[in-house]
Amino acid sequence: MKRRKIAVLTTSRADYGLLYWLLDGIKHDRALKLQLIATGSHLSKDFGRTVTQIRKDGFSPAALVPMLAKDDSALEAARAVSRGTAGFAAALAKLQPDILVVLGDRIELLAAAAAAVALRVPIAHIHGGESSEGVLDEQVRHALSKLSHLHFAAAEPYRRRLIRMGEEPWRVFNTGAPGLEYIRRAKFLDRGALEKRLGMKLSSPIALATLHPASLSRNGKPDKTLDALLSALDKSGLRTVFTYANADAGGRALNRRVDAYVARRKGRATAVASLGQQGYLSLMRLCDVVVGNSSSGIIETPSLKRPTVNIGDRQAGRLRASSVIDCPGTAPAISKAINRALSRAFRAQCTGKNPYGEGRTAQSMIGVLKTIPLGEPLLRKKFHD
Repeated sequence: MKRRKIAVLTTSRADYGLLYWLLDGIKHDRALKLQLIATGSHLSKDFGRTVTQIRKDGFSPAALVPMLAKDDSALEAARAVSRGTAGFAAALAKLQPDILVVLGDRIELLAAAAAAVALRVPIAHIHGGESSEGVLDEQVRHALSKLSHLHFAAAEPYRRRLIRMGEEPWRVFNTGAPGLEYIRRAKFLDRGALEKRLGMKLSSPIALATLHPASLSRNGKPDKTLDALLSALDKSGLRTVFTYANADAGGRALNRRVDAYVARRKGRATAVASLGQQGYLSLMRLCDVVVGNSSSGIIETPSLKRPTVNIGDRQAGRLRASSVIDCPGTAPAISKAINRALSRAFRAQCTGKNPYGEGRTAQSMIGVLKTIPLGEPLLRKKFHD
């Protein structure tokens, strides 16, 4: 039997960790052939050149598509999309996959989707139907939904929203959030291993902090939000491990400010470009509070029964567990939220159900990828009223 070629695109450390068990399942399925495409910050030294970790994990990228913005400007980000479209067109024309799988809402995915549509490659999109109102990703995600032919939604309300957007029900599946599968199957690192990797004692209380640019934020000043966060962390007395901001416009500037902060607080704070999914989730499991505006604080952290302080409106619109505290991006508000998160009363309520599922996603997706009819039935989309 001819093996179906499934191309999977990864843009950064974040989506690679979420895709890991899907990649592993495709790789070991005799009916499928994995074609992994790496792009974005995976290929950048500034962001940890995480394509190295992909290879260490036993995956051999079938194509590398350089397209990362050369600086923090919006103009350069737009130019990167142009470079990416040309690069993905060449890669997809060579690989000729039966289906292209993309996850999330990164702007790099628009470039890949444009090339795939032109080449008549069906697109399967993970995490569609969601909302994150504080970033441009909101527009990218919904554009991808209309460009895609299959949808793996992370929760039932998102499956229903995709159908309300006109997607035919037979194309839309509620598989849950793939990041939760990594948690369910993870072999966590212990405190000693994490301390060795970070070069810092991890005595409690510990915060895991990540602040990304919020491109549509009402205040429009991510540096001021970061200063407020740093001030609140100083006041809290928490030992803090920062993971770098992503490669969005403004991300490099935030990372430089974080580096300057930790340089003045040796032994109390450190920053890393990437911990890898195992290291990141192990630290999340060990810490006392997750602070910032990353989607991982909304989607993955509740499954590890840890409180999240979610700053600002970057994640506005997402489903939330009872363990998430939302607060504005001011130092007093962040301090108040951290204190609440660390209280015994609030920690007692961090045991509720995660609205994003139970972490059994990869095989559900693979079942669809193996059996869905290809060709015109999949490519010809009808608007579902």
